Amino acid sequence: MLLSLGMILIGFILLTYGADLLVKGAGRLALLVGISPLVVGLTVVAFGTSAPEAAVSLKSALIGKVGITVGNVVGSNIFNTFVVLGVASLIAPLVVHAQVIRKEVPLLVGASFLLLVLSLDGVISRWDGVLLFVLIVAYTWWSIHSSRRESSDVSDEYGQRFGEEHDHSIPDEVPGLKQTGPKAVFLNLFLLCVGIGMLIFGSNMLVNGAVAIAEFFGVSDLIIGLTIVSIGTSLPELATSIMAGIRGERDIAVGNAVGSSLFNILAVLGLSGLASPSGVPVASSTLHVDLPVMIFSALACLPVFLTSHKISRGEGVAFILYYCIYIAYLILDAAASPHLFLFIQLVLYIVVPLTVIFAAYLLIKGIRQHRRGEYTLKR
Repeated sequence: MLLSLGMILIGFILLTYGADLLVKGAGRLALLVGISPLVVGLTVVAFGTSAPEAAVSLKSALIGKVGITVGNVVGSNIFNTFVVLGVASLIAPLVVHAQVIRKEVPLLVGASFLLLVLSLDGVISRWDGVLLFVLIVAYTWWSIHSSRRESSDVSDEYGQRFGEEHDHSIPDEVPGLKQTGPKAVFLNLFLLCVGIGMLIFGSNMLVNGAVAIAEFFGVSDLIIGLTIVSIGTSLPELATSIMAGIRGERDIAVGNAVGSSLFNILAVLGLSGLASPSGVPVASSTLHVDLPVMIFSALACLPVFLTSHKISRGEGVAFILYYCIYIAYLILDAAASPHLFLFIQLVLYIVVPLTVIFAAYLLIKGIRQHRRGEYTLKR
């Protein structure tokens, strides 16, 4: 018991410091190589923080226990949208970059629907895996290429934010961060890699400690898998987005959550499909419940992002409540609770209508703000 508590404590410490190093290294690397912080968040940071999901899913596929592979990815994506963005917005409202609204969120919605279509036959085959992996390679190349074309704008942005005289964004306690040239690039790349490593080890220790405590108190393996493991593999995303919000790198906070979800679908499931000789089976419950919830979580971003270009604290609370409802359903379903039918009815007749009303309110509010802006410009 004491050992498990110690593992949880060490895991949290590693997650905290690992996320801090990752954000520092990624933010400064973006400046040095002329790539925007948003693209770094969507690619390098997102891929790094998705390492636990990749490790769990690939290991499951390689040893033949492929049943948890899709569930891990789908559960992590739901967590990324509802909890990572929700909690990060409670620290400070997250301003959403126009590129995320125009490109990344529609891509995430499209990738989610593509996964649903590929799963209709009950398996993600090797050819499905090839398709998904080719798409993530193309997306990564396109993101970096587009950002490098806008490098002059990025330099102006960072010049205004950091300035040559008052470079407060570079912590004095980390030696060498004020260097320029190849040495600085390698130093920040090293910090980024160390941060990713600390996140991976920290999440593993925390999950193992939590599982041991849950087993000590007699909680079933199914409940542990539905909650602790899927949440645990997403802890790096949560820690990184929180730290990015605290340090003012909100582009990285939003880009990390959206980019990680894209990486989970396209890269993690793509590689898992390639690694598994018979493909990755998709359970019926995943097809009919979890995948639609994942698609809903991606679609839920659109009215929020489109209307105000930010995630307010109130919207963050709503995202967290959605996740609590989803977890409550999983627990009731796993326990074969007699209250499950009543719970589903409450969701269908109360939560869904309230969601529609809230989305309509956001859209009307956004249209009015847009018209007011046009009227002001005309005057």
